[in-house]
Amino acid sequence: MYEIHSIITCPKCGYKQSEKMPTNYCMYFYECKGCKEVLKPKRGDCCVFCSYGTFPCPPVQLDGKCC
Repeated sequence: MYEIHSIITCPKCGYKQSEKMPTNYCMYFYECKGCKEVLKPKRGDCCVFCSYGTFPCPPVQLDGKCC
């Protein structure tokens, strides 16, 4: 089993938002609800959840591979 909710923390303003992670695709862009900054994954990560979330995306949780 894996987590489907993750809290994304914006690196610019620190705003935290709980989001449901998609299970069938990677979320490459995410707009912060605090400052409206558009987040992209850090180099080497497949999605914003892997970079800024409390849990990585479901595919990484299940088998360690990106979407």
